[in-house]
Amino acid sequence: MSNLKDKILLATLTHVPFDGWSRAALKHGVIDAGAGLERGLGAFPGGMVEVAAYCSAYFDHRMVAELERRKIGDMKVRDRITLAVRVRLEALARHREACRRLMSFLALPPNAGLAAGCTWKTVNAMWYAAGDTATDFNFYTKRALLAAVYASTVLCWLGDESEDFTDTWEFLDRRIAGVMKIPKIKARLADALARVPSPFGIWRGLRRSEPS
Repeated sequence: MSNLKDKILLATLTHVPFDGWSRAALKHGVIDAGAGLERGLGAFPGGMVEVAAYCSAYFDHRMVAELERRKIGDMKVRDRITLAVRVRLEALARHREACRRLMSFLALPPNAGLAAGCTWKTVNAMWYAAGDTATDFNFYTKRALLAAVYASTVLCWLGDESEDFTDTWEFLDRRIAGVMKIPKIKARLADALARVPSPFGIWRGLRRSEPS
């Protein structure tokens, strides 16, 4: 079934620029994929909501497979994450207009939960592919920070008219650089706070110095 769903998805994406993220695009995709209309539509009983979720998962899988092929183990974590975002967008490059329509679909209030879930799964896949093994609070902070970077980079990419998306990759580098500074800033702040005398200690000292 997954092979059929892959074919239907990719065929549907070619119609989305003309028909929008709609059932009409799905029907055309089913026909182009060579599946019977009833069987093809039955592959996505949830309609375009289900197609959206499957689309995100499909390109997550392609991203992970490409990162594994490139053997990124010797790269710095920062470079692995940057590459993960880039590979994800490069896989979507031929479907950029369909992606634009998908973003509009996911921006609808009823689809807010789907949008958040897809983004979370994508950044989670990126971190795991990058070798992240965090299980503490950092697990969530890393993904939350990357989600913000990824979402803003997608928006930049959708409007990018520069050659080979140069502006997008420069934007991505700046955003990743900013995120990577946060742990250092937190560490410096924690060290600075550790050096600040406790107000309670100061208060106790003042009390002891008071005349009895």
